[in-house]
Amino acid sequence: MRALLSVSDKTDLDKIATDLVKQEVELISTGGTKAYLEDHGFQVTGIEEVTEFPEILNGRVKTLHPHVHAGLLADRNNQEHMETLEKLHIQLFDFVIVNLYPFKETISQPDVFFADAIENIDIGGPSMLRSAAKNGQQITVIVDPEDYEVVGEELRDQGSVSEKTHNRLQAKAFRHTAAYDALIADYLTKRTDEQFPEKVTMTFEKQSHLRYGENSHQAASFYREPLASEATLTQAKQYQGKELSYNNIKDADAALRMVREFEKPTAVAVKHMNPCGIGFGDDIVTAFDRAYDGDPVSIFGGIIALNRPVTAELAEKLRKIFLEIIIAPEYSDEALEILSHKKKVRVLELPVNDQVSTSPQVVSVSGGLLIQDNDNALFDDENVSTPTKKQPKETDWDKIRFGMQVVKHTKSNAIVLVNDKQTIGIGAGQMNRVGSAKIAIEEALDNGFDLSEAVLASDAFIPMPDTVELAAEYGIPVIVQPGGSIKDKKVIAAADEAGIAMVMTGLRHFKH
Repeated sequence: MRALLSVSDKTDLDKIATDLVKQEVELISTGGTKAYLEDHGFQVTGIEEVTEFPEILNGRVKTLHPHVHAGLLADRNNQEHMETLEKLHIQLFDFVIVNLYPFKETISQPDVFFADAIENIDIGGPSMLRSAAKNGQQITVIVDPEDYEVVGEELRDQGSVSEKTHNRLQAKAFRHTAAYDALIADYLTKRTDEQFPEKVTMTFEKQSHLRYGENSHQAASFYREPLASEATLTQAKQYQGKELSYNNIKDADAALRMVREFEKPTAVAVKHMNPCGIGFGDDIVTAFDRAYDGDPVSIFGGIIALNRPVTAELAEKLRKIFLEIIIAPEYSDEALEILSHKKKVRVLELPVNDQVSTSPQVVSVSGGLLIQDNDNALFDDENVSTPTKKQPKETDWDKIRFGMQVVKHTKSNAIVLVNDKQTIGIGAGQMNRVGSAKIAIEEALDNGFDLSEAVLASDAFIPMPDTVELAAEYGIPVIVQPGGSIKDKKVIAAADEAGIAMVMTGLRHFKH
């Protein structure tokens, strides 16, 4: 029996080599792998002795040869194949242990040169893996050092590799080469102007298996992008608490997207992917107090994202309420000690203030995917109009901007009420806009907020005068909305009649 070994990752290579040698398997290898094995005391045949041809083109061509690929692709149950091998003096391979040039590691380096990336595109390795995997019922093909122990144990116990393991490794080899090629295709596509190419290649790596999915009867796993930013949940440092659940991950990601909207010290409370309170101030403690006051009921069991380090003072406040997750860029030692007494709360640290890559949003639908840009816009001041007789005050504009920053992260139909410090009422996900407005107003009144200086923000155009009439009933002086309804004139007229200043941004922010 013969084994072909050519690996970039040499982790535990000596262990699997030992198991092979004990089964009297001849080791055949290339360049650096051959040198490594010989340094560890193994007798190795060089690939050039098999091909009877030297490595050429700086190693670009060394295994692309009939003496290699015929030995991998020949069907042992096909008499004609076997006669051909015998005639041409080609021997079979029984094991292929290959992993590929470090393309991902190369392109993850800052300011990598394009030529270096190209040079780290492996050609011979994927070719050998695909040839071996096509014959995966007859050849044991290993791409991952994690599988050395399983194969070694079967060899030690029964002298051969089981059909079940063959099947699993065959599928894994094709996943390995597919992911490798997908990463290359993605890298090269990003260098072009093709935003939505005719084929989309994506690959993800398993981060963890989750206890369950959105509900307890649904299975789920968490996958990460191969080059995920440190500012993503996949790279977060978790100090305490249970592993993140499916819903935790979705809510936490929503909280991160929201808190990154703001430069001032800001606290964001999230429940079911909607904001339930956002506050800002001169310091993070004040910001949290305002977020909490925005909806002290809904924050229970929610997620808090903060864009400043957590101090001992803030930690004392956080420990007094039931929270699922706290996210911040940093924690003082005293804060971590205080929070450690709430053992179930998940405490995550990651660079909250860093902007994540502009990777597109991807959503699965039956039979396909929807892909779109992230909604990173707010509104362009040049396109903003104020069509009502009453105009916003100078002091209203910060509130107008704040309201739109929040409503764009709120499930449609969305209405958000804000003052100059915090959200005071949020209506989300209703089937009509006036229903969302009723919820937001009721919430604000229940929590004792004054609406006479509030701004009402709508994620999409207000289609009927009813929402304006409701705002007027409660003395709300300013409304900001995209505009664009066929009934804009009636809506503006209703605002004029009520003495409400209306701002139209021309930019919709649906969030489904």
